[in-house]
Amino acid sequence: MINNMLASLQLPYGWWPKLVLFGLAAFFINVGVDHFVNPSFYLGIMPPALPLHLEAVYISGFFEIVGGVGVLIPRLRVVAGWSLIALLVAVYPANIYMLMTPEAFPDIPYEFLWLRMPFQFLFAYWAYTVTKPSYNPGAVAD
Repeated sequence: MINNMLASLQLPYGWWPKLVLFGLAAFFINVGVDHFVNPSFYLGIMPPALPLHLEAVYISGFFEIVGGVGVLIPRLRVVAGWSLIALLVAVYPANIYMLMTPEAFPDIPYEFLWLRMPFQFLFAYWAYTVTKPSYNPGAVAD
């Protein structure tokens, strides 16, 4: 039964790609849930010029969870990966805002604010990785 379930996930070959896939899913699901558990943190990093702060926090958290689950579903893996990249682009202004107004985040070391910037690109590459054919061995070309 477990073998049938794993086969239906059409997992990539090798332990490292499986770790990349499950790690990506766990990361985004965890961060997405945190948007609902700890919305005050995310509200604090929202640029003031953007509207609907609380709604944006919940919407981005929802789509992080959906994307994290989506990469585990073979038919959705590619679109979920690209969607997570789009989400990372959409939330990047929060990172820029944090970097440009470090005084608003006295508990976060300034070096960490700089470090967040390239990490978003690493997360985007991580999401891009699961869109590759090697992560979708059961996919059939149209």
